[in-house]
Amino acid sequence: MSNRLFQGLVYQMRDVTNKTIGVVDENAIIIACSDLTKIGEPRERVAEMLNESNDLFIHDKYTYKPFGSKMKAEYAVFVEGTDDLAAKLCGVLTISLNNIKQYYDEKYDRGNFIKNVILDNILPGDIFVKARELHFSSEVSRVVLLIRIVSANDISAFDVIQNLFPDKQKDFVFNISESDIVLVKEIKSGIDTKDLEKLARSIVDTLGSEFYTKVVVGIGTVVTGVKDLAKSFREAQAALEVGKVFDTEKLIVSYDNLGIARIIYQLPTTLCEMFLKEVFKKGSIESLDQETLFTIQKFFENNLNVSETSRKLFVHRNTLVYRLEKIKKLTGLDLREFDHAIIFKVALMVKKYLTANPVKY
Repeated sequence: MSNRLFQGLVYQMRDVTNKTIGVVDENAIIIACSDLTKIGEPRERVAEMLNESNDLFIHDKYTYKPFGSKMKAEYAVFVEGTDDLAAKLCGVLTISLNNIKQYYDEKYDRGNFIKNVILDNILPGDIFVKARELHFSSEVSRVVLLIRIVSANDISAFDVIQNLFPDKQKDFVFNISESDIVLVKEIKSGIDTKDLEKLARSIVDTLGSEFYTKVVVGIGTVVTGVKDLAKSFREAQAALEVGKVFDTEKLIVSYDNLGIARIIYQLPTTLCEMFLKEVFKKGSIESLDQETLFTIQKFFENNLNVSETSRKLFVHRNTLVYRLEKIKKLTGLDLREFDHAIIFKVALMVKKYLTANPVKY
């Protein structure tokens, strides 16, 4: 428990009363006091009395009121004086400080609990019990964003992200490695993927434009309750890894939008190699030069439209047709036919996947 929280309230109360007030810990060491010179002083006899009772007691011209857990007093408020006013002040301070303590403990426990759920460090059967204990609603929707630092300066990206999402009761930010930061964001039910990408864009833009820190963001799927947050986290991880293979220019990758890339990423490499051999029976994909591959890319980008592609490439339509015929001769696939184009598109993605050989989670 941070002593600064206690000291802050005690300091504010200093001007309300002309009495010396403060807090001792379970060992009766003064940890907060309106008289700063007394902080750190031991009160040995008080330690014994704390162990004996949780009730109000008086010792050496001071009134004490223990507080903390139900089983054992962890702290005690003390007020100078032994009259009714001192007792009432003790009661008021105890309520205030105990509320601060409960808020702090709950916030700390909630954050650690969420982190353990994300990292699969808690048994599934214990998740529901702990979630109910910490007052997590089973009806609330949340999503996990994984923010990976690509390049940075001396600014703490973690601190920036925490400041962007200051509601510590609803949103949780924590590090899982030197370069990876997790944001668990509470959201409205029915939110669109585009809205989540806008949220991720605000993180990317703030870190990039204001703090010269480049990051990429993976977005998991929206889940309800706490139990499936680990699933959303794994999806955010997969989104970044798949994006690193198939969408190298993208700074924001959503698991929902991975499409066929997600399926390819999950295939065994031996199956992928067999597929390429079957597709390119007449010739290897390696036989296609860079100019031809660039032409294919533009042809796909322009929805297999010969006229539009030739215009974008600044070549004559017949030149493009000649290149497509050359591809057909080398591979046996005519990209002007929809079915052949789909097979070729998938084959290119499979080849890219095999070349990248990504780390899987």
